[in-house]
This record gives sequence, structure tokens and C-alpha cells, in this order.
Amino acid sequence: MSKFKGTTTVGIVCKGGVVLAADMRAALGNMIMAKNVTKIFQIDEHLALAGAGNVGDILSLVRMLRAEAKLYRARVGREMSVKALATLTANILNGTKYFPYFGWFLIGGYDKKPRIYSVDMAGGMTGDNYVSAGSGMEFAYAVLENEYKEGMNINEGVKLAVKAINTAIKRDVFTGDGIMVVKLTNRGYKELSKNEVDKILKSL
Repeated sequence: MSKFKGTTTVGIVCKGGVVLAADMRAALGNMIMAKNVTKIFQIDEHLALAGAGNVGDILSLVRMLRAEAKLYRARVGREMSVKALATLTANILNGTKYFPYFGWFLIGGYDKKPRIYSVDMAGGMTGDNYVSAGSGMEFAYAVLENEYKEGMNINEGVKLAVKAINTAIKRDVFTGDGIMVVKLTNRGYKELSKNEVDKILKSL
């Protein structure tokens, strides 16, 4: 599991949207390589990917998915659905499993309703109300399983996602150095500011 060191990502389905959150530390073995790493990427106006794993592989896949989402809009005349993006990601990863992308991906977004999918490096795809990936996922899942409530609103989801990542930061040595949070609603993609995240952390 060393390829996932330095990362904890979380995705939560809420009433009215999806929340994606991740820490901002990159580690190589026991060495902290960077403390301000982006791990959540906008793919389209209503779609995003959170990646745990090899940074180069994640960025390569993000570039490919962004291009495919634009091509889909041009060909079909409408935006790609969350499930379609997750399926495309799964197909790409399955097709390269002998020379794999070293990553574990959370695909989230809002089309007719909020959805979140987890896609592993072999192309296995699962959808759920909450998902986590990376070295601190066990700690994040402990919080999510205990506190997630179906139908919770987007602000409650943001607070829970921050709490889950913060718990991983406290317990997993490869997770740390800040939290990035993104909301995906019918208004599109919105990243929370550092001040907004800090206020939530103080309220926990």
C-alpha cells in the first residue's frame, strides 16, 4: 500500500450535492516531499476527481478525462454524467492494468442528482453514499460510518468530510498539511477557501 502514502481522500453524497475532501501532503517513503499538493481536480463544470497515489499518473489521467469530457460535450451536445465519467475512468484503468496508473480515484459530481464513485487501479468501480481512499482511509471511514446520515445537507457534509480528513491527519503519519474541500452542486464546482476550512476545524 506504499503507493498511497501521503494521501487521504473522502467523498460524501449529500442532499443537494457532493463533497470531496483531501489532505495536502505528498510523501515519498518516510520523507515529506511537499506540503501544498492539490489532490482534487475539476473535470467539468459539475464533475471532479480526487486522487490518491502517484502524482504523475493522477495528473496524466486528469488531463485525459478533461479532454474526454470536452469531446463528449462537443459530440453529444450535453455534459457527461457522473456515472459515465466513472465508467470511462474504470475502462481506462482496466485497459492499462498490466502497465497501470498507480492511483485510487474518487469520481464525484452532480447531474440529475449527486453521485460518488470509487475506482481502483484495476478498474473496479463502486458507488456509495460515502467513500474514502489512501493511507488514512481506515481512520476516515471510522468517522464516516459513525456519523454519516442519509439526507444530510451540503454544509453538514462539508463538516463531516473535514472531520474525517482531520482525524486521518491526527492518526496517519503520511496525511497532513492542510485540507482541501470542494462542493459540487447544481451550481457547479466550488472550492472552499482556507479561512472557511479553518473555521470548520475550529468548530469541531
